[in-house]
Amino acid sequence: MTIILQDKLTEAILQIVQKSFEPLETEEIVRLLQEIKRPDIAFTEATRTKVMYRLNNLRADGQIAGKMLGAGKGVWVWWNKP
Repeated sequence: MTIILQDKLTEAILQIVQKSFEPLETEEIVRLLQEIKRPDIAFTEATRTKVMYRLNNLRADGQIAGKMLGAGKGVWVWWNKP
């Protein structure tokens, strides 16, 4: 039995990826999160590390797809899984 823990950051990331019509790089997702202006949520401290952790969890759960381009700490690209 898999337990899926969803928090507001994970939900926001999932919405951004699902609403996008093209693949997004991790840095684009971080920037879009930091631009969200809602009184109940502020993602100004959404660092690349936190976002990568949640993106990889979503990918492992099969909710989104992702692929690393380049070597080392290359660029990750994320898209909605069909």
